[in-house]
Amino acid sequence: MNSFADKSIKTHYSNLLNKVRTVLRSTQKEKLEILDSKIKLQLPPCVINDFEYLTPLQNAISARTIVELDYKNTKEEVSKRDVEPIGLVFYAFNWHLIAWCHMRCDYRDFKVTRILKVSSRGQAFRKTDHIELNDYMKLLPVSY
Repeated sequence: MNSFADKSIKTHYSNLLNKVRTVLRSTQKEKLEILDSKIKLQLPPCVINDFEYLTPLQNAISARTIVELDYKNTKEEVSKRDVEPIGLVFYAFNWHLIAWCHMRCDYRDFKVTRILKVSSRGQAFRKTDHIELNDYMKLLPVSY
């Protein structure tokens, strides 16, 4: 979980685990502690997520509201983008926001680790006929 979630989701996950642990019987708690100390993952640094944007992006996706992104591209150029997020996809060891970009008038794939800031516009989507995320995923360079 630590590798595939951002800071905000890790906090919720940790709180949930603590609540679950409180209702376990002592023998179950002991087994859980033993397994926790005996199972380890070696993860490449590129998988460790140190951002806080998955929760606000998920909120915008479910509420169908526009967000403003401060986004740094591969050339290290920063731009502001108003986008209509349609989904999040984890591939190539990173989370990607799939969104309609008002600047480009097209769908774009934003690597979440390149997002510097997320601000809710509080405005409903302007585009009413978005592509389904599953259909967009067929265009990605990986198979699902």
